[in-house]
Amino acid sequence: MKDFREVLTSPHFSASPETHGYPSVSPARAAQSRSYQTFITMDPPEHGQYRRTLTKEFMMKRIDELRPFVQSTLDALLDQMIAKGAPSDFIQDVALPLPSVVISIMLGVPYEDHARLQMLSSNRMNLDISPELLTQSAQEMEQYIDRLLREKEQHPGEGNDLLCRLAVEWINTGKLSHADAVQMGALLYLAGHETTANQIGLGLLSLLQDSQQTAALIAEPSLVRGAVEEMLRFHSITHMNSARVATADVMIGGQLIRKGEGVFAPVQAANHDPEAFPEPDRFDIRRDTRSASHVAFSFGVHQCLGQPLARLELQVVFETLFKRLPSLRLAVPFDELEFKRNGNVFGLIALPVEW
Repeated sequence: MKDFREVLTSPHFSASPETHGYPSVSPARAAQSRSYQTFITMDPPEHGQYRRTLTKEFMMKRIDELRPFVQSTLDALLDQMIAKGAPSDFIQDVALPLPSVVISIMLGVPYEDHARLQMLSSNRMNLDISPELLTQSAQEMEQYIDRLLREKEQHPGEGNDLLCRLAVEWINTGKLSHADAVQMGALLYLAGHETTANQIGLGLLSLLQDSQQTAALIAEPSLVRGAVEEMLRFHSITHMNSARVATADVMIGGQLIRKGEGVFAPVQAANHDPEAFPEPDRFDIRRDTRSASHVAFSFGVHQCLGQPLARLELQVVFETLFKRLPSLRLAVPFDELEFKRNGNVFGLIALPVEW
């Protein structure tokens, strides 16, 4: 954990793929890194200038205002799943559409386009596909956001969504270029559903494997917030997001890293550090986090901007799910479950459940 934080706060490491020596694990990952031409691959002070454009959009007060909408969306999805009958694929019926609907409404993206956008997002996160297909998918997503933003710049209406506010407050006033706003919009859509959907599925799987902890969560709803934090720590679903390259010779954990050498600061390793978390490979919704905080959303200036939204969605799901379906259980043996192993985000391909 200490080394992880040191890398991500040191001024001697760059997050830019344009810096010589930036590391990659595959040609697709290299293309993926180059496709993010926005603040997540910028270094200070440029990073902060662009990030501040979106900061107020993800402040707790604004995110909390979404709670009734998140709740009503979840309730409708559960109604549909129950009406359809068991068995159900929880990923396709609830975990994926919930954050997709929420980020679509938040950004002002028509939800009827979600199937196409999700396919493009999936391609952008896949580390095994050809660099050409990944780049093409990134370009198609950006072209979509480009057209949508141009409409909002010309006809912003009441400015009730994030892209409209970007158009009115930043693009039309000359504070932000249209091209930069397109990159931001594409990134927010990509990050706004893929990660949370996988976290919901894996969090549910952990509970379905432990009837005692599920029973405790039903009996003590106050445990939900801590349970969500443990899900985030335990699963640490984002892989390869903390690539850096040294811009000077620097010592980390007694190891000399020379200028131009690339490193990865793996979230999953930090979140399973036994010095920070006793018995780190044990899932425990009652875990005491007062002595150490997880870094599921990374650390330092590049930590996830959307973490309040992800937490809200996870809390609403696990405050509601077992109240509606207290007998929810896996519909297949654990050994039959398939996991995503070729992407930038770890998760389940499907989660068959019954009740």
